[in-house]
Amino acid sequence: MELNICHLYPDILNLYGDRGNIITMKRRLEARGIAAHIEECSIGQPLDIEAYDIFFIGGGQDFEQEVLLRDLAGGKARDIRAAVEDEKVFLAICGGYQMLGQYYKTWDGSQMDFIGAINIHTIGAKERMIGNYMFRTTPESSGTIVVGFENHSGKTYLGEDVAPLGMVLSGYGNNGEDQTEGARYKNVFATYSHGSLLPKNPELCDFILQKAIQRKYDVVQPLSPLDDTLENNAHAYMQQRLSRKA
Repeated sequence: MELNICHLYPDILNLYGDRGNIITMKRRLEARGIAAHIEECSIGQPLDIEAYDIFFIGGGQDFEQEVLLRDLAGGKARDIRAAVEDEKVFLAICGGYQMLGQYYKTWDGSQMDFIGAINIHTIGAKERMIGNYMFRTTPESSGTIVVGFENHSGKTYLGEDVAPLGMVLSGYGNNGEDQTEGARYKNVFATYSHGSLLPKNPELCDFILQKAIQRKYDVVQPLSPLDDTLENNAHAYMQQRLSRKA
């Protein structure tokens, strides 16, 4: 058994240790005897969506998102939309999350049209939403408490056909208004959680990996347990801090 993982724009979209999510997926797969092949795809490189089971997109600044628009328009946006509809697994963080949506409109009215793979849009605000935060994923997305770090000025709003990844327990989440955090559409898992996300949240990581295995091999079986003492201790420490704050 093996999974092929594509890291999209790793040299541009990699804020706050987002690359750690790739490392975590690889190590958790290999610890169970499942081969994990990682390939990177950046500006000017062709994207073969059929070759991959999981796509990862990290976070970036507004300027870096603008730099990618021309490359996306060259065919990658179309390919990514096709992969999403084909129920390939995506994990997208912050700027990568926003890019999967319809558009980003700055607080002063300028608009950047994005991929349109999921029905969300983002409106820029003058004040940033920043800090450690915590949310509970929906039952359809593992039903676990997730701890992370958010730093964004964009407020993201979900369309009717897109479910939130979870609901905020402490912090801002999508927009600081409706308690939602992230987005779940087909096998897309999108969130504002840096930190990086997966090392401190092994249950969510395994849930995402299981989705990829299920899609590729048409098998539904739990992954064998690992010794997650360190991961769970890190998670519990941050959860306690945020619970006191809340």
